[in-house]
Amino acid sequence: MSEVSVPQKNSLAESCRNLVAAPLFNQVIIALIMVNAVVVGLETSSWVLERISGLLHGINQLILAAFIVEAAVKMAAHGNRPWRYFASGWNCFDFTIIALSLIPAAGPLATLARLVRVLRVLRLVSAFPELRLLVDTLLRSLPSMFHISLLMGIIFYIYGVAGYFLFHEIDPTHWRTLPIALLSLFRIVTFEDWTDIMYTAMDAMPYAWLYFVSFVVMGAFVMINLFIGVVLNNLEEAKLRRLDELAMPPSQTEILRELRATQESLARLQKRLGDMGEDRPQEKGTES
Repeated sequence: MSEVSVPQKNSLAESCRNLVAAPLFNQVIIALIMVNAVVVGLETSSWVLERISGLLHGINQLILAAFIVEAAVKMAAHGNRPWRYFASGWNCFDFTIIALSLIPAAGPLATLARLVRVLRVLRLVSAFPELRLLVDTLLRSLPSMFHISLLMGIIFYIYGVAGYFLFHEIDPTHWRTLPIALLSLFRIVTFEDWTDIMYTAMDAMPYAWLYFVSFVVMGAFVMINLFIGVVLNNLEEAKLRRLDELAMPPSQTEILRELRATQESLARLQKRLGDMGEDRPQEKGTES
């Protein structure tokens, strides 16, 4: 029986690919990110720093070393083309955080180094596919959100100018200038005690409620629902794209792996058939 010829692959790259694809690898990285988050939180306590600051520093260095090793393994998984590691935006994001983490934690950049350690917690987003899906959805929603924000800005401006002319003498605290009027409208659209502003205006103008109710309907209910609708629509599209990616044909590496497994199965089957053929003449000789 002719054997299936399979091209020899870089054993190091193959081992790194298997390591990166292993669920345990990703789980260890997630655990390290969570440990890093706990350590950063503990560094905000002066009581803890007085007692175990050296231990926390050591843990930070070990976690940073682990992240560097992770990036190196992922690059090595691409064999002779390690630059393909940067083809993924999430890998670029992780690499940037790792690079910034190399800033020395002493001197004028000490505060920046501490802030970067906090940013490592953001790596949880890249570690969970579900979180990556949500972030991709938000990024794809930005163009539509910009147009909705532009429309909302126009509505704010119109109501701000109208509110100034209507109420700046009645309630100078909230309407004395256009910027203050816009800030009051923001308070209204977030429902932060907006009825107090409305009742103050209604003491002098009984029909002032029309202004406030119409703005709440336009600014809060309509606009917020537009934002939600855009996000949900893009989330559905992102899920469909994710399903399309999962349904993509297997890569060359996966095909070669399956060919190797098939070749080994055929070899074992051939050996078993050969053993069975050798046993049959012996059984016939015993019967005679």
